[in-house]
Order: sequence, then C-alpha cells, then structure tokens
Amino acid sequence: MRALISVSDKTGLIPFATELTRRGWELVSTGGTAKALADAGLPVTGISDITKFPEMMDGRVKTLHPAVHGGILARRHREDDLEAIGQQGITPIDLVVVNLYPFQETAKKAGVGFDELIENIDIGGPSMVRSAAKNFRDVLIVVSPSDYAPVLQQLARPDGASIDFRYQLMRKAFMATAFYDSAIAATFMRIDAPGGEILPGRISGESRKFNRDEFRQPKTLRYGENPHQKASWTERPDAGTWTVHQGKELSYTNLLDLDAAMRIVLEFTEPAASVIKHTNPCGTATGTSIAQAYVTAREADPLSAFGGIVGLNRPIDVETATALTATFIEAVIAPSMEDGAREILAGKANMRIVTADFAAARTGMWGEAAELRSILGGMLEQESDRVDEARDPWPQGDSPKVVTKRVPTAEEWEALRFAWRVCAHVKSNAVIFTARDRTISVGAGQMSRVDAVNIAVAKAPGKLAGSVAASDAFFPFRDGLDAVAAAGATAVVQPGGSKRDDEVIAAADAHGIAMVFTGRRHFRH
Repeated sequence: MRALISVSDKTGLIPFATELTRRGWELVSTGGTAKALADAGLPVTGISDITKFPEMMDGRVKTLHPAVHGGILARRHREDDLEAIGQQGITPIDLVVVNLYPFQETAKKAGVGFDELIENIDIGGPSMVRSAAKNFRDVLIVVSPSDYAPVLQQLARPDGASIDFRYQLMRKAFMATAFYDSAIAATFMRIDAPGGEILPGRISGESRKFNRDEFRQPKTLRYGENPHQKASWTERPDAGTWTVHQGKELSYTNLLDLDAAMRIVLEFTEPAASVIKHTNPCGTATGTSIAQAYVTAREADPLSAFGGIVGLNRPIDVETATALTATFIEAVIAPSMEDGAREILAGKANMRIVTADFAAARTGMWGEAAELRSILGGMLEQESDRVDEARDPWPQGDSPKVVTKRVPTAEEWEALRFAWRVCAHVKSNAVIFTARDRTISVGAGQMSRVDAVNIAVAKAPGKLAGSVAASDAFFPFRDGLDAVAAAGATAVVQPGGSKRDDEVIAAADAHGIAMVFTGRRHFRH
C-alpha cells in the first residue's frame, strides 16, 4: 500500500506516518515533508524517484505528472485502468494526505507583496486532492490532521475503511479546495492592480471586514430545521469560538435562536437577558445584575419562555444558574461561566450551555460586517443591520426627532430607546410594547402592522397602560397608531417616512401621545 504525503501543516504528521510505516505502508513525499519524515528516521521515497523527473522552478512543478495522478485516479475495478498504469510502470496510490500552501495566512500578513501571494497559490496540492476525492472509492483523501486518528481506526477494520467514511473524507476534501479557491479569488478581488496593496473586502464598492475565505471546516449537525433535512455549521474564526460545555448536540434551530439571543443582548452595555423562541424574543430585560435581568425577561412572557433559548451579556454566576434551572430552558449563551454556576447547571444535564467570544461578536456587530443568505436563484449579500442610532442615550440633540406636540418624559426616552433596540431584532412586521427596562408584549411577524399591535395586546391584556411602543417600520395609516393608543401606550418610536405621516402625527397629537422618528427602518426577514 502506498501513501502520498505532502503537507504544509505538519501537526501530528510524524506519529501518523510512523504508524503507517509500522503497518507496512510505503511513504512517498515531496520537499519539506519528505525531509521532516526522513529527519524522524522514517523510510520515505522522494517524489522525483516516482516521476523520474526533478522538481522544477522552485517547486512549481513536482507532482503534476502521470506517475502521480495515474496512481491516484486508476479505478481498481476497471481492468483497462489497471492495465494502463501497468504498461507505464505506475504503482497505485491508496492514500493521499495533503494540506495546501498557507495562502490565507500569507494574505493576512502586514505588507505582504504581490509576488509572495502568487507564489503561495498551491497548484499541485489541489490537483492531488481533487484527483483523490474523485476516486474516493479506492483512495482515501485526508486534508486535515484532525482526521489522522479516524483514518488509522478505519484502516484497522477487517475490511478496511468503509465507503461511508471514504465519502465523508471526499466531501471534506472538495469543501477544502472550494474554500481555498474562494480565498484566492476574494484576495485578488481586493487588489486593484498587480503590485497594489490588499484592500478591505467589498460590497458594491464599499469596504467591509467580512471575507468568505475566513471560515473553518463545516461541522455536521444532527439535522436542519426538520429531521429530514441535512445541515452543517461553518464558523468564521474572527467571530470567536463557541464552546458547548454540556447538553445535547446543538441543532440548526438552536444555533439560529442562540444567534438571535446574542444579537439582542449585545445591544446593551448594562446587564441584559433575552429569552428567544423561533428567533423572536419572548422577553428581554436589563437589570442591576444578570440574574435580575434574566428573571425579568423570563417573567415578561413565562408561558412562551418555557423551552426557550436564553442570551446573557454577563458571565453566568451562581444566582443566575439557580434561576436558569428553575424552569425548562433548552440552551443558554453567555460570555463565560463561573465555577460555582457550572456545578449547578450540571444538574440539568440536557440544558445546552454555550460560551462565546462576546467581544469579537460585538466588534463584528458594530464594525463593518456582512451577511450571506441563500435563495433559490443564488446568494444574497448585505451589510449587517446595526442600530447605531441608539448606541448613546436619547435624546441626542435632534435625534431622534420629536414630531408631536408632546415631548417624551425622561423615563419615556429611556423606554423608547430600550424598545427601539429590541424591536430591530423582532421579525417584521413588528410592534412591541415595553417599559424602560423590559419588554411587556411583543407583536412579531405579522402581515399588517395593525395585526402586530393586536397580537401584542392579546398577549398582555390590561398590562400595556403607561407603556411605550416601537414599530420597526412606519405606520402607513393612522389605524396602527390608533391601536397603539387604545392599548394604553403613552409614547411611540418609529422610523417615519410614510406618505401619511401627517395623519399619523395628527392621530398621536389627538391621543396625547409623544412620538419620535428615527429616520431609519429595521426590517428583519
């Protein structure tokens, strides 16, 4: 059995190659990898001894040869393939271990030159990976050191590696070459001319920090939104790692809800908590402590909170852990967890506890980032929505703009700012009612704005008197504002911009409501 090994990342290489040698495998290698194997005392055949051709042009040409690709691509069940390589004296290659030139790392180096980028484009490596992946039934393709141990386990099976395992490696290999090529393409899209500096990434000519090449290998999830749908999760390293400390494996919907919970609590610098169901907040609150914020958020809609997903913008302490275990919660995401809290949460073994790099997430949220979304006709890309008009306390001079005769009180200003930051994260059409530190009722995802108000009223009968309301987009008619007033709200925040703004403002004045326009809409589809 012959293994061809050519790796830039030599993590775990020597133990893996040593075990292959012990099992009788012949090692074939190139350049620095061959030297590393030989220095470790392992028998290794240089690639030039196989191709009968020297490496050329500083290594630009070394594995692009029929002796390599013929040995990889020969189908073992085809007599004509075996006869073809036999006539040329080519030995089959049964295992290909390749990871590629570190193009992405090179591109991130300060002051990297154009020619250095060019020389770090791997040609032979992707070719070998693709050849081996294409012939996955006969050739094992390994592109990550994390697969060394599973490969050795599979090779120890009586019948060798299973077809399912081979197929799994094949898919990972094609994903690796796809990401590699995307990284190269994305980098040169940011260079105006040969020799020019690398510019930030772009959306329609505007700079951003998001790059498609900055992704880790995907992780397979149990299933997607429904059990019959396959799904995977791909992380961006610059967004920080999510660590799962306990509980069942995260599902596709868990991740969507955790993301929604994290986005909301990142809006606040004070202790904040949000309880999420189907990406919408059942309740969101701030408090003097994270435990108080969580309990207040949970009690905003305790029926809906059952089985919810919780986001906290402070470490989980003992008091918060105790509150979390008092009811059924599916999962929690927070920046960290205290040791004492860990012991309490362990009593709820099925509760998923996730910690994440909130600092990195906040940077991405308030910095320049982009979002991708697939549709049947392709891929949509947009700048991330940021509620930066509410980052500082209100009012800020003339922003937001008071459009009614009555000006909000100091407490109403606080409540309106709170409501606006939460409303931006509720599915459209959205109208929510809040106090200055908590949601009272949420009307989410309705086809009309009046329906959104009515849903919120139905969820909190008799509890909205003295509240404030936020609408993620303008009221197209006065009926929505009339419904808000009838519910008992005393102040409203909305973007404005309707052809009938004058009618809506007149309605607010008639009801004695204070209303402010932000001039900025926050649809969330």
